[in-house]
Amino acid sequence: MGYYNANKYLLVLVLFVTNRFAISDPSQDEKQGLQSFLARVPHSGRVKWNSSQSPCDWVGVTCDSARSHVRYLRLPAAGLVGAIPENTIGRLSELRVLSIHTNRLTGQLPSDFSNLTFLRSLYAADNSFAGEFPASLTRLTRLTRLDLSNNNFSGSIPFSINNLANLDGLFLQNNNFSGQIPSISARLSEFNVSNNNLNGSIPATLSKFPKSSFAGNLQLCGGPLTRCNNSFFPAAPPSSETTVPSSPAEVHGKKKLSKGAIIGISIAAAAVLLGLLLCLIFCLLRRKNRGASKSATAKTRFAGDAAATTSRGGGEAGTSSSKDDLTSGTLPEGGERNKLVFLNGGGAYGGAWRFDLEDLLRASAEVLGKGSVGTSYKAVMEEGTTVVVKRLKEVVVEKKEFEVVMEVVGKCNKHENVVALRAYYFSKDEKLLVSDYLANGSLSALLHGSRGAGRASLDWDNRMKIAIGTARGLAYLHTSNNVVHGNIKSSNVLLRPNNEPAVSDFGLSALFSPNSTATSRIAGYRAPEVVETRKPTPKSDVYSFGVLLLELLTGKSPNQASLGDEGIDLPRWVQSVVREEWTAEVFDVELMRYHNIEEEMVQLLQIAMTCVSTVPDQRPTMPEALRMIEEMNRSGESATDDGIRQSSDDPSKGSDGHTPPLESRTPPSSVTP
Repeated sequence: MGYYNANKYLLVLVLFVTNRFAISDPSQDEKQGLQSFLARVPHSGRVKWNSSQSPCDWVGVTCDSARSHVRYLRLPAAGLVGAIPENTIGRLSELRVLSIHTNRLTGQLPSDFSNLTFLRSLYAADNSFAGEFPASLTRLTRLTRLDLSNNNFSGSIPFSINNLANLDGLFLQNNNFSGQIPSISARLSEFNVSNNNLNGSIPATLSKFPKSSFAGNLQLCGGPLTRCNNSFFPAAPPSSETTVPSSPAEVHGKKKLSKGAIIGISIAAAAVLLGLLLCLIFCLLRRKNRGASKSATAKTRFAGDAAATTSRGGGEAGTSSSKDDLTSGTLPEGGERNKLVFLNGGGAYGGAWRFDLEDLLRASAEVLGKGSVGTSYKAVMEEGTTVVVKRLKEVVVEKKEFEVVMEVVGKCNKHENVVALRAYYFSKDEKLLVSDYLANGSLSALLHGSRGAGRASLDWDNRMKIAIGTARGLAYLHTSNNVVHGNIKSSNVLLRPNNEPAVSDFGLSALFSPNSTATSRIAGYRAPEVVETRKPTPKSDVYSFGVLLLELLTGKSPNQASLGDEGIDLPRWVQSVVREEWTAEVFDVELMRYHNIEEEMVQLLQIAMTCVSTVPDQRPTMPEALRMIEEMNRSGESATDDGIRQSSDDPSKGSDGHTPPLESRTPPSSVTP
């Protein structure tokens, strides 16, 4: 009998263990969905899922405590390419957090995302998703954070977004959304729709957010922006009251005029018409004479202003000593003179303050610098608008090819770390680019300017801000627009207020001959392979960025003269010093006055040396380089000067509404689960 009972208890135990293991893995449906996703979406080799293992042990996958359902799927910067297929991620019905930012995903979000009813956080920023606002997302009523920034979404922001009553953070910046912003009733604490094509007045429910949340939408008004101008509304209709004649005699008197009165009125009318005709003829003749002298007047002003700058210093970092002026070339006569082409509306320049080529020629000018691709001028319009005009040289492409390049470059205007190209001009003899003017100058001028008394040194925090901002701008060019910069150097990193950097002169390499001086313009920054091929690539951009990091760390210009050893470049100089275990000798002496930054400086030095690897495949991509820099700049999970914060469901969020493409604190060689 005891033996029987023992067997019975053993059988119960076996059944319990069997059932326990039967539910120890996610359902077969979820596992198949994940496997199908990875099989159908190209990806980097870092994401490897072994089908013999439990999905709970796969990279990027986290299950609940019972290991019965997938709760978190985190694949940021995993090299994912292409569209997300239906019937893959949408099968993870218990998913709480989905993070797929900083990849190269395209197309629309799958409609079966509406099955993810438990989803709380979706991070899909920094991809190339397109189409209208995903209708499937408006059914996910548990969502608290939604980040679709830095994509190509278009169309209107639907009113049905109010279905997301629990939404705390909404990030839609740097897309192509248009139309009006709906009145959103959710209690948002963070909101950003900057750099879209939105118009109309800002709803009162959103007016609490700062200007930066709405910047870059030129037709938005109200709230933190300028008050809406309602002058286009029709004026009140005139009063319907009429004066009633007091007597029949008065009526009769108004109906009949004497013959003399009629003759007098006719003579006066003829005289007025003759006077108007003479005035019109006089104005036409005067306008013709003024038009003939405009070019000469403009040339005089530009030449005088350009010459006035000759005593202010030379080189790319400052004003040029050249007496070249914007009008020294031969501009075509006739209709082509005024054909400035504005890109994406041209910003404010293409709107209420639109100007043409003649306005540029009449502007007061100052030579900012002469580079191998052309000369840059600061031009101040008569109404006060300030722009930078770059006069290109050695352009070899025809007009159609030039326009194609300009359209591609013009699409990169929607990022704070990129200098917006607003307009261009093309003729046989002149090619001009018009872009924003940044009054704080370039990194080159700030870093290598006079170090005499009274000069404010560039401290570590600002150098880190410049490194991170420049990396963000380049990563945006590479991932969102597939644009290779091709000319990265400190004089092309311009500074906004508070030293926020913005990269300029990007994407122009296709305009020049491989054998021209323009293709060899970045001596000291060129990757080894570009010396032979003369063709920049994303990986050669990474190399140039690595040299820029070394420049920030050492305070030395990458040209050979500053290194005191003819024939050696900055990366090899740094390697030679480090090899002799004199690492401290590498860093700029201005940094040595700051305490507790030694470890960060060494970490950034290691990242820079990885970027300048002589083998292109051994260099990281720009998003990976950005991820490494932001990782080393973090301090635990607390906020830093860069504005990064972390929470349990929001591992990568910026306080300014921009979500950095980071999510983990692991080394760059792996993807964080």
